[in-house]
Amino acid sequence: MQSNNPVLSRYEKTDKSGFAYDEGVSAYTQAATGGAGAADVNTAFQQVTAAGGARLTINDVIIKTLAVFALTVVFAVVGWNTVDSMPWLLWVGLIGGAALGFVNALKKTVSPPLVMLYAVFQGVMLGGISAWYSAYAAGNGWNDIVLQAVVATMTTFGVMLTLYLTGVIKVTKKFQSVMLVALVSYLVLALGSFVWSLFGGGDGWGIYGTGFGPIVAVLGVLIAAFFLLLDFEAISQGIKRGAPERESWRMAFGLLVTLIWLYLEFLRLLAIFSRN
Repeated sequence: MQSNNPVLSRYEKTDKSGFAYDEGVSAYTQAATGGAGAADVNTAFQQVTAAGGARLTINDVIIKTLAVFALTVVFAVVGWNTVDSMPWLLWVGLIGGAALGFVNALKKTVSPPLVMLYAVFQGVMLGGISAWYSAYAAGNGWNDIVLQAVVATMTTFGVMLTLYLTGVIKVTKKFQSVMLVALVSYLVLALGSFVWSLFGGGDGWGIYGTGFGPIVAVLGVLIAAFFLLLDFEAISQGIKRGAPERESWRMAFGLLVTLIWLYLEFLRLLAIFSRN
């Protein structure tokens, strides 16, 4: 099953030998055999795997995900505490994070420093935006909006992981097609809403400032949540097909992208509720 997350979709190879042979076996083979021929590829890879754990495991993904998540949280605190004195940092984080997101998503060979740098920029951006939403909701008499968004995001992650592992929701081609249509439709709607908001539509909130705002915001949360299932499936396939251990950084990056998206959707939804 191919994920719609461009970061993780590359693990969905259908070739007989699997992902690892396309991405890294030749390099491992040369290191292990001193330039041996193609006939020794399988033997050399097995030797490297047995000696150094070259193949990916779920523990690799968990460790890298926790690392980039912790880095994001640390710099979110920085962004939160500097947004008033240095508001330009919010834009640095936003633009820098977007640029690094595209670079990491399109880069063939994963770069751990770039993944960590993405977490830094996104952390600063999230801290600044969270502070703004917190002040906005507090002005409407709604406190602790950031804490509620964090709890909602982590709870949703746990629920979706449980649904995936228990097989309650199966990631099929039909499911993927539905999610792709939902994503494109939501992006078009969000873009139109943004343009409308520039002209003062919905009191500067676009469609989110209208009576349809809560409904659209809930749809955004649901789409982001269900995209976690596609990410879980892509990671599972990457592990089954023998992805090299270094790809755990790319998988961690992909999960971080979806979690940030989900968190921002929850923040907006709670802000709309506070306004209403």
